Amino acid sequence: MPVAFYVFLFLAGSTVGFFSGLLGIGGGILMFPLLLYVPPLLGLDLISVKSITGLTMIQGFFASLIAMFFYNKHNLVNRQLVLTLGLSLFLSSLTGSFLSKMVPDKPLLFIFGALAFIASIMMLIPRSYSEDDLTEDKVSFHRPTAIVIGVVIGFLIGMVGQGGAFIIIPILLYVLKIPLRVALGSTLAIGLFSSSAGLVGKVATGQVPFHMAAALLIGAMPAARVGGVVGKKTKTQYLRWLLAVIIITTAVKIWTDIFK
Repeated sequence: MPVAFYVFLFLAGSTVGFFSGLLGIGGGILMFPLLLYVPPLLGLDLISVKSITGLTMIQGFFASLIAMFFYNKHNLVNRQLVLTLGLSLFLSSLTGSFLSKMVPDKPLLFIFGALAFIASIMMLIPRSYSEDDLTEDKVSFHRPTAIVIGVVIGFLIGMVGQGGAFIIIPILLYVLKIPLRVALGSTLAIGLFSSSAGLVGKVATGQVPFHMAAALLIGAMPAARVGGVVGKKTKTQYLRWLLAVIIITTAVKIWTDIFK
């Protein structure tokens, strides 16, 4: 691989890592299209969809870990929510990641596109910002609903190699009614369950090119903490709309390619 390819991976990791900390996402919603579409535009080698799913999973895990420590320090990670949703995500995501080895690229893109479409619709629903700055000790939620959500969503995000923040955040905001800053911090911790399960499956089935992953992580890990600092100082309505724009743009691009 030429040096330019690894420089691209470093810059991609830095960019996505920053948004991971800023928006409480593992970064798959950004990393997947970035690795899929940008290399050919720069004259670099194509990366297979299966390798991209492995790379997004390992990048999402470490970026989430770094950013989550920052949010936890500011009492924005609800442990009961993390354990309830995270544990239900874990096994189903692990199952999905192992089964993904037998699924062609096109259906994986379809699943990713469907999840992004649902998330984009949810992010456009009007909501109040009055409680978005509450800390985690003020939060309550319906536990059985959280478990069902974890099982269903976990399987699908395990299939496409995502930590799942892009769909988990809208669900926390609009279904479980979690304040935005706690939703962002808790999603990072929840993403560690799903991404660690998915990462085991991807590594075990040979879908993680480690030389590429190293370049991504060198850029992503410090940038994730910087993103967390900036996110803490940014108004929640701006964070919500930025997240909505990212999800909608990605959904449109994925569906455009599916129907080509």
